[in-house]
Amino acid sequence: MSRPLILVTNDDGVNSKGILALIEIAQTFGDVFVVAPDGPQSGKSHAITLEKPFGKNFLLKTDSLTKYSCTGTPVDCVKMGLNMLMDKKPDIILSGINHGSNSSINVIYSGTMAAAIEGYMHGIPSIGFSLLDHSEDADFSACKQLLAKIVAMVLQKKETLCLNVNIPKLPASQIKGYKFCRQSNSNWQEKFVPADDNSDYYWMKGSFVNHDNSPDTDEWALDNGYVSIVPVQFDFTSYKTLETLKNIEL
Repeated sequence: MSRPLILVTNDDGVNSKGILALIEIAQTFGDVFVVAPDGPQSGKSHAITLEKPFGKNFLLKTDSLTKYSCTGTPVDCVKMGLNMLMDKKPDIILSGINHGSNSSINVIYSGTMAAAIEGYMHGIPSIGFSLLDHSEDADFSACKQLLAKIVAMVLQKKETLCLNVNIPKLPASQIKGYKFCRQSNSNWQEKFVPADDNSDYYWMKGSFVNHDNSPDTDEWALDNGYVSIVPVQFDFTSYKTLETLKNIEL
């Protein structure tokens, strides 16, 4: 049997430690095709580039690894990979490993998760991985031990799904296991800080507020030493509200 074909991308850039760790994991399962931004693209969510051209740059080709950088967004990278650069549809898409959390409401803003969701929209099993450490020099050694089990499970399951996986900033020996859970109810409270004393330009700062301490949420899992795994979807329909609206005559 042929080895699985795995598309790898991220939002921190093609040379980040996180994607290098993810490529190493992916190569244990199959042939890897990387299309990732040429620099940081954090917080881009599902943005695509329309008002200017974006390009690609060939970086590497071996028997089991092909590598491109792209001047566009994470979603641009997936679109370019699927529709232009790859000869066939990948068996799975892996995005990350992000430097920093994408749990809870952060999934809305995340370029890492948008890339995974884009793959899912094309009918491809996709996983976004994030480590709760924003440092450029974050330690991904625990991820290499933990994430392989999730990739193996999705490949074996052969079901079109999208998972948002977050890993606590802990040594592997201190991580208690995995929790399949739901996204917690949370939000960011923004604060705008002037760029300088005489400026009308501002830095957007903020604090994360979790309103949901239930033990079935991703935030609880992470706070208690578990890897959180949340299945996500791109259908934004509020079905509960839809049922109530059906009874209204306009």
